[in-house]
Amino acid sequence: MALVVAVDFGSTFTKAIVVDAGSGDLVARAEHRTTIGTDVLDGWFACREQLLAVDRGVERAEVLACSSAGGGLRIAVVGNEELVTAEAGRRVALSSGGRVVAVVSGGLTASSVKALRAEKPDVVLLLGGTDGGNSAVLTGAAGVLAKYKWRKPVVAAGNVEARDEVAGLLAAGGVPSVLADNVVPEIGVFAPDSARAAIREMFLTHVIGGKNLSKDPAFARMVRAATPDVVLRGVEVLARLHGDVAVVDIGGATTDVHSVIELDPEDANLGREVVATHPVTRTVEGDLGMRWSAMPVVAAGVEAGLIEPAAELAQAARRRHADPSYLPDSPQEAAYDELLARVAATVALRRHAGRQRVVFGPGGRVVERSGKDLREVDLLVGSGGVLRHNGPEVAERILGAVAVGAQEEGWLVPTGARVCVDQDYVLAGVGLLAETNPTAAEGLARRVGADIHGTVSTGH
Repeated sequence: MALVVAVDFGSTFTKAIVVDAGSGDLVARAEHRTTIGTDVLDGWFACREQLLAVDRGVERAEVLACSSAGGGLRIAVVGNEELVTAEAGRRVALSSGGRVVAVVSGGLTASSVKALRAEKPDVVLLLGGTDGGNSAVLTGAAGVLAKYKWRKPVVAAGNVEARDEVAGLLAAGGVPSVLADNVVPEIGVFAPDSARAAIREMFLTHVIGGKNLSKDPAFARMVRAATPDVVLRGVEVLARLHGDVAVVDIGGATTDVHSVIELDPEDANLGREVVATHPVTRTVEGDLGMRWSAMPVVAAGVEAGLIEPAAELAQAARRRHADPSYLPDSPQEAAYDELLARVAATVALRRHAGRQRVVFGPGGRVVERSGKDLREVDLLVGSGGVLRHNGPEVAERILGAVAVGAQEEGWLVPTGARVCVDQDYVLAGVGLLAETNPTAAEGLARRVGADIHGTVSTGH
């Protein structure tokens, strides 16, 4: 049996799974704390020993990896108008597996370059102008980056008619760069795929080695993309099996939401977005997490009316923030964890989906929407330790509660979706296999959804 190993170098844990390269069946899995303090490959070697104890064929297996170790992929967006190109850039960065650390609109100056350096982005996504439109801000920003000797990689994905000029300016200044198609070729159109591929290229050629995670060149050879980028590709495979899919990953510091849905063209006139909605979307909520971001979760839950202010809960959140490795040591502490997870999942999905409202004007009753309508999602998948380690009944309560009260408030979150947990953490593996072995990727993806826990309910 030919085997392939998929490894995720996470910010906290390194996870590895062994997959039958023919069927996609899961053969073995292992995990070890990510070894940032020494060499990131030490964690992989520890996982490898666990896997070899199950199947010696691992010695000959191809190894594919993704990484978010060392802070993941930090992206800065530089664009024309905040509501158009800067917003489009933010979406591209997130769907590429990055964390947006800065957004600059209206061009670059000496002071904004200084502020940009302070955020330490790994990649700059440079945008500006529709195709054939104004290119002055785009070319001006390229010139400023060159003048001030910017040395981090730049992905230029603005007005294609200014492509040659932008490339010349960056090259003359010694700025490493790659060109991509315009992410906003015209108003109301969003085309992220070319820029996503370019960011992935820059991540592999410049970022992985630059983080000094390992002295062994084998690490760079293993890694194919940033972990969130790979997971989103895994969700795309899952959507081919189940229809519209949303995944909510509740972590210690952030809560990520990935969604792949078929957009309804008849609803396009209801949106108020200057950048069109895309079928494949990822959002990251940096203030929603089970440990480092526990205190903001409580604040967000109170603000949203999901929980009442309580001194005991606030104290529990402070305890988790102070000690991110804390594990509940009583039924009450386990209940606090569950409550934090319910709030994080609910608020993150609401932000990802947006809402609709009815307004009355001279023309009568009008329905307006902002965001992405997830109400008809077929499968809602949960990920994260709080869901994997606490049993199906806890997962069902956390995921099943995301739509409570949403209908009355107009939130476009899943209603009636089946819920399950990525119990074996295979979505990253599915994404890694998607390009090189689509048959195995689909076989592995079938594990997700096999443990259906229930359905989302809008009831109270």
